[in-house]
Amino acid sequence: MPSAPDLLAPALAPPPAAGPLHTETLAIEGMTCASCANFVEKALARAPGVASAHVNLATEKATVAFAPALTSRAQLAAAVEAAGYHVATAAEPAAGGPPAAGGPSDDELAARKALAYQALRRRFWVAAALAAVIMPLSMLMLWPAAMHRVSEPALNYALLLLTLPVLGYCGREFYVSAWNGLRHRTASMDTLIAVGTGAAFLFSLAATLGPQWLRAQGVAPAVYFDTTATIIALILLGKVLEARAKVQTSAAIKALLGLQAKTARVVGPDGRETDVPVADLRPGDVVAVRPGEKVATDGQLTEGHSSLDESMLTGESLPVEKRLGDNVFGATINKTGAFRFRVTKVGTDTVLAQIVQLVSDAQGSRAPIQRLADKVSGVFVPVVMMLALLTFVLWFDLGAPATRLPLALTGFVAVLIIACPCALGLATPTAIMVGTGRGAAYGVLIRNAEALEKAYKVDTVLLDKTGTITQGQPALTDLLPLPGHAAADLLPLLAAVERRSEHPLAAAVVRYADEAQVSNLAATGFRAVEGQGAAATVGGRAVLIGNERLLREAGIALTPAAQEAAAGLLAQAKTVLYAALDGQPAAVLGLADAVRPTSAAAIRALQAQGLEVVMMTGDNPQTAAAVAQQMGIMRYFAEVLPAGKAAKVQELQAEGRTVAMVGDGINDAPALARADVGLAMGTGTDVAVEAAGITLMRPDLQGVATALALSRHTMRTIRQNLFFAFVYNVVGIPVAAGLLYPLTGWLLSPMLAAAAMALSSVSVLTNSLRLRGFKPEA
Repeated sequence: MPSAPDLLAPALAPPPAAGPLHTETLAIEGMTCASCANFVEKALARAPGVASAHVNLATEKATVAFAPALTSRAQLAAAVEAAGYHVATAAEPAAGGPPAAGGPSDDELAARKALAYQALRRRFWVAAALAAVIMPLSMLMLWPAAMHRVSEPALNYALLLLTLPVLGYCGREFYVSAWNGLRHRTASMDTLIAVGTGAAFLFSLAATLGPQWLRAQGVAPAVYFDTTATIIALILLGKVLEARAKVQTSAAIKALLGLQAKTARVVGPDGRETDVPVADLRPGDVVAVRPGEKVATDGQLTEGHSSLDESMLTGESLPVEKRLGDNVFGATINKTGAFRFRVTKVGTDTVLAQIVQLVSDAQGSRAPIQRLADKVSGVFVPVVMMLALLTFVLWFDLGAPATRLPLALTGFVAVLIIACPCALGLATPTAIMVGTGRGAAYGVLIRNAEALEKAYKVDTVLLDKTGTITQGQPALTDLLPLPGHAAADLLPLLAAVERRSEHPLAAAVVRYADEAQVSNLAATGFRAVEGQGAAATVGGRAVLIGNERLLREAGIALTPAAQEAAAGLLAQAKTVLYAALDGQPAAVLGLADAVRPTSAAAIRALQAQGLEVVMMTGDNPQTAAAVAQQMGIMRYFAEVLPAGKAAKVQELQAEGRTVAMVGDGINDAPALARADVGLAMGTGTDVAVEAAGITLMRPDLQGVATALALSRHTMRTIRQNLFFAFVYNVVGIPVAAGLLYPLTGWLLSPMLAAAAMALSSVSVLTNSLRLRGFKPEA
């Protein structure tokens, strides 16, 4: 059997000598904007043996695929350090020592981020408090009556002393980051902030310490301490709001992790029950679960029966009945009966852990639409620096002698402050994080951002019939008793015979009887006739059930009523069985691969979205036509062999269509991989799931409609974010440079520029968070 990697052509292969690729996730510290992420990504990409490197500003993580034979985690960390940033490690190394081999756990990272957030809040409140004092004191200079009582030099020194803590404590990280960037020949948002506020502060310092010298040069000794302090306070406010919003965008992962049970009630060999931590469970352990409790991990039910709430995994609100032999999953909730199960999977092998990993990987991936923003952010800061210098030079040369320096300095600082590349860097990843997390809540697992973006373009949905539209197994759909017989009397007799058989059609009869809760009778003298059916004695009566040949060879002739009933079932493309009692025909049974109850509504929902739905099946044209008509599908492919499914996908693509393929079996994997977007039923094979870009956690086509609708909502949000981010800078920078001053006399205050810069990032994050309100159409 081919493995999933064999079915999918790798997007980027390493040189033959490099060996297999290993993927590592690095937690990056010190990134403040899209330019930082760009620098880290380039530094990692230049490391030997690295096939690909993607840095996500929103999650502050880098995903690197590399050849272990050519590089290591330590070398990757060194590359990041050389770029001026830091890789978080499980145990911080001693000064000058090499970084630790492994990364910190998610809990450790969360704890560090919580501490960093608290420190950020403290710095903001200190800056805000000092700015609140500095601002009114600065206004005294505009009030002549007050300045008669207060010495201007004394006021300037007081403002200087109040501003120093804002720079040295609250804004220290901006200047440290800018200095590190200068050492590594890089520039980021912190560089713009440091240069802008630093220029305003240094001029104010010169005006405070040497006002006479400035007057001798024909320059008024004005001070801008209020500008410096307020800008830093506003930028810190933006960072606080941004950090809080980032926590909300990653809420899906935290919610999934919070579903896990903390302890399990293990049943010992002596039957005694002992509570143990879930981490101590091992495959083979027997765990007892009482009503209302969470299932500790994945396993197989061995005693009792119950109904479980699996909505946290599948999005399905209705409880699922569980009986002996059924699989149960960790984090689901036991609703009614008590039961015991044998542990089959623990830790990272559980379904919940795999969902968490898949959502995490998707949130860290990059959509192709992000490439334009990446290119812009790569050159953004140097371009802004040049524009700011050009603004200073033009205003200093063209402005009136009395106002040229204040105009030049104000324009220079405003351009530096307003030009924030954060919004560009956050536009795509924040929407991806919220969108994929929202999908997980509805049982739709999106493998990566590329699959999400491709799903947005889909115009044709190709459905494999068996196991997708239908249940994937035969079901008894019709039990037609012949004159003189009653279905209620026949069903227990037929079920007694079929319980002794291993044939799939016999299992369908048994399932039907179990659902009807008929009495369980004993069968004796059971005899299976290969290719025909089975016979036995039940309650003293001779029972036969099978095809027409079985009855004919037993010397039983079909009555006209039996033939008429069979003809009606055959016209519906159903499999027909006959039942006989004591040598006389008693009933005609119709079996079919039953359509899932939600399939028709889901197909209508897809068609309502403007998508063409096409069905593909290996059945004969008559059966295919019957199912297509029942589902309201206008176009279908019949008698498609497993090897020909991918060719049908290609045929639709040749018509210029963007195809989403939905399937569940091994033979669907090539078609899932060939399609523009593959959607696999989570109940299907591992190979099908591996080959698909999107996995549906429950066997329900409603998930397809949800996935495609979610992709459109997410891509619409990304486009809005990118539009706002680009327009903000296109409009904001010229205004900050003083474009409107010759016409209106209005010059953008650096403090307003700082507020606008903070608002840009927060607005992008807020727009992305609107996706948390997404709900699939009923």
